[in-house]
Amino acid sequence: MTALPLAGRSVVVTRTRAQASGLVDRLVSLGAEVVQLPVIAIAEAPDGGAALAEAADRLVAGRYRWTVVTSSNAVNRLLAALGGRGVPSSVRWAAVGVGTAGALMEGGIVPDLVPEVSVAEALADAFPGADPGGPGRPKGWPGSAAVLFPRAEAVSGGLVPGLRAKGWSVDEVVAYRTGTGDPDPAAIDAAGRADAVAFTSSSTVERSIGLLGRGGVPPVIATIGPITSASVREAGLEVAAEAQVHSIDGLVEAVLAALGGAGHPVPPHRGQYEQQ
Repeated sequence: MTALPLAGRSVVVTRTRAQASGLVDRLVSLGAEVVQLPVIAIAEAPDGGAALAEAADRLVAGRYRWTVVTSSNAVNRLLAALGGRGVPSSVRWAAVGVGTAGALMEGGIVPDLVPEVSVAEALADAFPGADPGGPGRPKGWPGSAAVLFPRAEAVSGGLVPGLRAKGWSVDEVVAYRTGTGDPDPAAIDAAGRADAVAFTSSSTVERSIGLLGRGGVPPVIATIGPITSASVREAGLEVAAEAQVHSIDGLVEAVLAALGGAGHPVPPHRGQYEQQ
C-alpha cells in the first residue's frame, strides 16, 4: 500500500476548524497531522452589522451598479444581511481571487469580474471605467456609478483608490472585524515543533509571529497568495511555496510541493474557500 504523501508530517493551520474545515480535512486526508492554531477570530462589525444591513437594503433597491468582495467572510456576511432577498440583475459582481469567487457561487451568484492575479490592485486595474462626465454615468449603464464594498474593519491595498481614480463612487461598509484568537498552550507548543505552516492571510502571519516569535514559526512556510507571501518576507522569513491558484486546493498543492509530496492528486474541494 502506498503511503500518503504527507504521512508523518505536521502542518499548522492558523484558523479555527469552523473557519478552515476544508483545509484541515484535505491535509488530514493526505496523511498530515494538523495542528490547529487559531491566531485570529472573525467577529461582528463594531456597529453590530447595522451599516451592512442598510447597505443590503440599498443593494436590493438597485442603488449600486457593482458589488466588490475581497474575502469569503465578506461574502458570507453580505449574503446573511440580504437574508435571501433578490438583487436586481443590473448589479454586477467582482471578486478578488477564485476563493472569494467560489464563495459567491456557493451563494448562487456568478461573478462578472475575477482578475487573473488575486490581489486588490489587479481588480482595480481590470475594473471598467466610469463615464468621464462624473460618478453618475458609468459606461454602458444608466443610473448611478456607486460601488458597494463590504470589507473587514482593517483593510489595506489600492483597491478603493484605484476604483475612485476611474470615476466610481465607492461605499465602504465594515462587514466584520478580525480579532485575536486564543489558542491553548498545547497547540502553541505543538505549533513550535511542526514541520510546516499554511498561511491564508497577512493577519495570520502577523499574529502567528507575535504568538510564536519569528524563530518559533515552523521552518517550511506555504502561503495562499502573493499578499500573504509579501507579509512573510517583510517579517524576514522565507516562503517555501506559494499557491498558484489562490484557494484551498492551491494551498494544499503548495504544502505538498514544500514538503516534497508534489505530484500526488488533490481531489477538488467543494466546501468553503479561505480568505485571501
